[in-house]
Amino acid sequence: QAPATTTAPAEAHPLPSAAPSDVDLTGIAKAEGGKTVEEVFNEKDALANQQISLRGKVVKVNPGIMGTNWLHVRDGSGAEGSNDLTVTTASEPSDLPKVGDTVLVTGTVMLDKDFGMGYQYPVMLDNATVTVE
Repeated sequence: QAPATTTAPAEAHPLPSAAPSDVDLTGIAKAEGGKTVEEVFNEKDALANQQISLRGKVVKVNPGIMGTNWLHVRDGSGAEGSNDLTVTTASEPSDLPKVGDTVLVTGTVMLDKDFGMGYQYPVMLDNATVTVE
């Protein structure tokens, strides 16, 4: 009799980590009238479904996933868990910023987005415009 095979339960995918150590987050000025990454996390309930702007540096770019482009933006504020904001944008891939670019992003704050497969975001900016500075 063949031994029973066991399959490990599917593990949730971790949130994509995004902090290459070579991206310098010093000296990033807060957007005029905007928020910092940490403020977006701290004020997320009050900011839900509102459009906000923030300035930061791109630490990760994932183009063309589920019909949209995904960026991770940091500005040096926040602690682990509140220092990396996921941003979606419909920009053409050729117009996407590169890792290390300083950007001004304006988008709608979305809470508790669950895209399945373990990709869950407690707060993110959706459908943002992204301007490389």
